[in-house]
Amino acid sequence: MEIPSVQKLAEKLTILNDRGVGMLTRIYNIKKACGDPKAKPSYLVDKNLESAVKFIVRKFPALTQLQKEKSEILKNLALYYFTFVDVMEFKDHVCELLNTIDVCQVFFDITVNFDLTRNYLDLVVTYTTLMMLLSRIEERKAIIGLYNYAHEMTHGASDREYPRLGQMIVDYENPLKKMMEEFVPHGKSLSDALISLQMVYPRRNLSADQWRNAQLLSLISAPSTMLNPAQSDTMPCEYLSLDTMEKWIVFGFILCHGALNSDPAALSLWKLALQSSTCLCLFRDEVFHIHKAFCLLVCCSYNKRVNDIRECKESALSHAGSTHRERRKFLRSALKELATVLADQPGLLGPKALFVFMALSFARDEIIWLLRHADNIQKKSTDDFIDKHIAELIFYMEELRAHVRKYGPVMQRYYVQYLSGFDAVVLNELVQNLSVCPEDESIIMSSFVNTMTSLSVKQVEDGEVFDFRGMRLDWFRLQAYTSVSKASLGIADHRELGKMMNTIIFHTKMVDSLVEMLVETSDLSIFCFYSRAFEKMFQQCLELPSQSRYSICFPLLCTHFMSCTHELCPEERHHIGDRSLSLCNMFLDEMAKQARNLITDICTEQCTLSDQLLPKHCAKTISQAVNKKSKKQTGKKGEPEREKPGVESMRKNRLLVTNLDKLHTALSELCFSINYVPNMVVWEHTFTPREYLTSHLEIRFTKSIVGMTMYNQATQEIAKPSELLTSVRAYMTVLQSIENYVQIDITRVFNNVLLQQTQHLDSHGEPTITSLYTNWYLETLLRQVSNGHIAYFPAMKAFVNLPTENELTFNAEEYSDISEMRSLSELLGPYGMKFLSESLMWHISSQVAELKKLVVENMEVLTQMRTSFDKPDHMAALFKRLTSVDSVLKRMTIIGVILSFRSLAQEALRDVLSCHIPFLVSSVEDFKDHIPRETDMKVDESESLSSAAGLPCEIDPALVVALSSQKSDNISPEEEYKIACLLMVFVAVSLPTLASNVMSQYSPAIEGHCNNIHCLAKAVNQIAAALFTIHKGSIEDRLKEFLALASSSLLKIGQETDKTTTRNRESVYLLLDMIVQESPFLTMDLLESCFPYVLLRNAYHAVYKQSLSVPLPPHHYHFYMF
Repeated sequence: MEIPSVQKLAEKLTILNDRGVGMLTRIYNIKKACGDPKAKPSYLVDKNLESAVKFIVRKFPALTQLQKEKSEILKNLALYYFTFVDVMEFKDHVCELLNTIDVCQVFFDITVNFDLTRNYLDLVVTYTTLMMLLSRIEERKAIIGLYNYAHEMTHGASDREYPRLGQMIVDYENPLKKMMEEFVPHGKSLSDALISLQMVYPRRNLSADQWRNAQLLSLISAPSTMLNPAQSDTMPCEYLSLDTMEKWIVFGFILCHGALNSDPAALSLWKLALQSSTCLCLFRDEVFHIHKAFCLLVCCSYNKRVNDIRECKESALSHAGSTHRERRKFLRSALKELATVLADQPGLLGPKALFVFMALSFARDEIIWLLRHADNIQKKSTDDFIDKHIAELIFYMEELRAHVRKYGPVMQRYYVQYLSGFDAVVLNELVQNLSVCPEDESIIMSSFVNTMTSLSVKQVEDGEVFDFRGMRLDWFRLQAYTSVSKASLGIADHRELGKMMNTIIFHTKMVDSLVEMLVETSDLSIFCFYSRAFEKMFQQCLELPSQSRYSICFPLLCTHFMSCTHELCPEERHHIGDRSLSLCNMFLDEMAKQARNLITDICTEQCTLSDQLLPKHCAKTISQAVNKKSKKQTGKKGEPEREKPGVESMRKNRLLVTNLDKLHTALSELCFSINYVPNMVVWEHTFTPREYLTSHLEIRFTKSIVGMTMYNQATQEIAKPSELLTSVRAYMTVLQSIENYVQIDITRVFNNVLLQQTQHLDSHGEPTITSLYTNWYLETLLRQVSNGHIAYFPAMKAFVNLPTENELTFNAEEYSDISEMRSLSELLGPYGMKFLSESLMWHISSQVAELKKLVVENMEVLTQMRTSFDKPDHMAALFKRLTSVDSVLKRMTIIGVILSFRSLAQEALRDVLSCHIPFLVSSVEDFKDHIPRETDMKVDESESLSSAAGLPCEIDPALVVALSSQKSDNISPEEEYKIACLLMVFVAVSLPTLASNVMSQYSPAIEGHCNNIHCLAKAVNQIAAALFTIHKGSIEDRLKEFLALASSSLLKIGQETDKTTTRNRESVYLLLDMIVQESPFLTMDLLESCFPYVLLRNAYHAVYKQSLSVPLPPHHYHFYMF
């Protein structure tokens, strides 16, 4: 027999196990591809090849002759075919190694030569699983047969591997039955390895009560031993997966079922495993139903086991679910305690590292058990397979993993000192005391001692990378050397050496393989293949408020997915990577949506509370107080008294929980989850949970602001700016409080959203409050002004409804007074108010364009009137030839109304900015006041800056820009200038016609006229200033000319005797005074030279006297109420 070192058992076991997992991955992907109509090879679904494929399968593995395309079949099926060939070669290597192990009579004991025994059992299970999975590919014969046919047609002969491969497929039609025959020679080795589990498996497969009584995983149950290192004679067995052991036992005793009759320990292990589960994981989401398979295989030869299997099945169906439920319940509290203690005292990770990996392994086993059985329920009652608290268990697993990653250097320092100061000394003594130690084994042992002795803490402090893989492989080799029969140094006789080395190997892993240990004990990448169950668990977690704080564990699990890939199947990396990205994105998005919805509900509640504090709601309270004071009856007896704002904060009982309390609790829980990690890396992509919340808050805040305007296009209703501002502030207050829960920059949200609301459209192309309010003021309020339903009252600085037959649906004053305009300025900001101004100017420019057309129609007459103002008779005759006089005055009045509204908006903007940025506004004022006015009256940057700050300007830059765009290429500048001059003439000579209008009466109470002709003063001055700035004319000269013409025209009506024509003569006279008062270019001295001041004084006296003798119209009453 060859010496053990030549057999290379350790190397072969390592390589074959790794290759076996790779082959399982490839076969699994082939099975899934063949089961998916979209991914299945086209030749298997081609209708033209259907009969040929059936023929091949029926005659398989006999050769067939078909006349079909061959090159494409070779190309498309080669990957599948050669994967099957690789499986066959893997089988050959495994069989060869198993025979070698039998020949060498290798000793197996999981508690002594752990690595050798584990790798041996893993290889057996991997081999069995692979052959079972291969048999589940229904299209395997069609694929192999089609490929071989194409190969024969192309090369003139069958593929050289085809005969053996075809025979293997036929032989392993029933894989377990075939392998039971195959493993008869290997029964002794396999049963010995399995029976060694009797010291490990029963100890791991305990009930929750037994765990609880033993105070398993508790660091604080014995405070005096808290700093003592966790010790065990079977260190690697303590965190060995229960799921793995059950697979070893179930598949192992299927293959060597004879041991069940000869060894009570084997029977005990077998029964315990069959009582624990109804199905086992073959690979990923492929499962194996235990009891059914045993009945079909073992009971054919051993009928007396039928009752045992039936009893085990009944026990599994009746008790396994509740047993595992109680285990998960215990592990939740145990892992929570462990994570909490380690977070407070991370130094305990050194001595208690074994507890951490035990906890992770135990929890992982329970989660995988639940996942597997919930998807393969064999019981009517499903309560035991629905765990709404599973997220909590996964969360604490993630927390322990995070502690290990974060405090890895702490563990390294501890175990470097442990290895060099204790393990090296003990191992050296053991080696020295060996009675027999061959040279090869002695060299290996000495290298272990030397490696550990050379370690120092300074290496950790210097950041040196440790690598003990060579040492661990040497120990694996040494196990193989000392486990064969007739070995000079038999490990079976030196168990203490094996146990000590197993402990040392665990300690080395704590120094250089923490990440690998985390994957080994807590990898949950299996969730990748249970997407539906994964998503269902996540939804249950979000629906339960007490569990929502743990929801972050689901996106964190997506970071595990790439660990299930294998280098032998690189093509699935992209598929699994994309799935991990999509699931992580979906989970984080749903969490952010849930938080957003909670925040929205809180905001709605707060907006309702803020609305109760609006001034309009205090009227009833004031009325009740006044009536109570005057001892009047205030309605029916027993009428419930209206609750005052703030009563919701009065609690009579601590147990009383309001809806707002519930929302805040739910939000704090969910925000804990979102704030748990700053970012996570999934397949080289970084996810930031807080950014998801920020993004959703921005979108919802945008929609909420627009929604709170309550704009109804059909009825043209919209919220008052002050009420919207109150709601927005309440909303912002709630959003600011989110910073108490999550570390997000809520100011960035405000800046992004509110700045977008100052534009016409937001970043998504949706209308903003700026566009909504601009459209409403232009299309609703100002349109009703031009229709005569609303008037501008200068005394109130507001627009007020006039009494009409058709009452308006809104009160204009409630949308245009000082407080509302200031609220509008707060909401829209300087950018939004600038857009509002530009929209107003666009309407003015369209009116000016129409006025110019009227001027052109009357150009000849106006030219004559311009030079004949001192010829009364000639002027009267020319005036009769004018057309569209009323239209000119009406359009100029509309312009004046718009300019009056703009002045209100500008004044409100100035007030708001003076509160927010007083120093900057004062700087703009100084800049405006101290720059000398240019002689040509050119509008410069200072005017634009002043206008943007809401400061009044002699020449409105926005109006200049709007009217400048009207320049026509067909008309010369001189002609344009002439039209502008004649426009002022037209307005001046048309003023007398206003005296005949009954609505032209001046009201001292409102300091204006009910038909808004007082707005002509602003229109004349602003239009003249803008037009003559554009045409570079003298504004002052043109306004003097206007004043002369207007004075001459108005003086003529003083000589009229017709009372109808002169009905409101005095009220119209006052327009001249208003124009001069409004103008920065005209003076009272100039007016005196054109129009006697005594007439103005008498006109004021007359209108005031008339206002005292004639009662005010109904629409004036409310003014005096204030």
